[in-house]
Amino acid sequence: MSENLPGGALTPADGLTLSRMGYGAMQLAGPGVFGPPRDREQALAVLREAVDLGVRHIDTSDFYGPFVVNELIREALHPYPKGLHLVTKVGARRGADGSWIMSLEPNDLKAQVRENLDHLGLDVLDVVNLRVGSAHGPEDAPITEQFGALAELREQGLIRHLGLSTVTSAQITEAQAIAPVVTVQNLYNVANRQDDALVDRCAAENIAFAPFFPLGGFTPLQSDTLDSVAARLGASPQQVALAWLLQRSPTIVLIPGTSSVAHLRENMAAADLKLPADAIEELDTIGG
Repeated sequence: MSENLPGGALTPADGLTLSRMGYGAMQLAGPGVFGPPRDREQALAVLREAVDLGVRHIDTSDFYGPFVVNELIREALHPYPKGLHLVTKVGARRGADGSWIMSLEPNDLKAQVRENLDHLGLDVLDVVNLRVGSAHGPEDAPITEQFGALAELREQGLIRHLGLSTVTSAQITEAQAIAPVVTVQNLYNVANRQDDALVDRCAAENIAFAPFFPLGGFTPLQSDTLDSVAARLGASPQQVALAWLLQRSPTIVLIPGTSSVAHLRENMAAADLKLPADAIEELDTIGG
């Protein structure tokens, strides 16, 4: 199976094989990741096309919408194809005005897991990431109680694997003392490389590192160097940025998001783009 997956495959834990080129479903919600999509049929088409293109790793969360994105995934793809892994997150809720509200109380984390199960139509979740920090970055605080609550659900069979999002290296170590950590999801891209050491640690420990905002997120990457390399290679800047990530570390898995079938296909094509050494050297000058 892995030979046909876009970008190849990564197996960070027994029974979990992720396509290195995945899909992030956040943008399927309305503006501000709140409310229904502008075009529901297009959103459903994007999900189906992602699976048709070989994606076996979809990143989602009940707080996208809220609930909207998980319900779209269920409508488009349930019953789910064999080998498709849905990776969700808990640790936040949404206010009636679309605000993001951190919610890390252990009992509520357990409630969020059960809500994800319900909205996705599943009896067990493949991977649940505990979102620890905020949009401003990781926050250096103990997570034993929170991660322990999810580990309890793993022991009960409601979760197969556990991961972390927006965390420090120390928090990963803290969590590993409780249960295996198979994925880490932090901000990282060719222009934002503060987590270089963490990317290398994940590679050494065979932990999947899923950069969120691999293309810059709400402020798309802009770089003359990136544009120049892309023009020389006959690719788009977005494809080059994604290819750089795939070549940066063998345990990086990508979850670029889009609400457009055309953009989805363009992103998937990055899996076949091999950057020469001189291009990588140029691109390495961008980040910091």
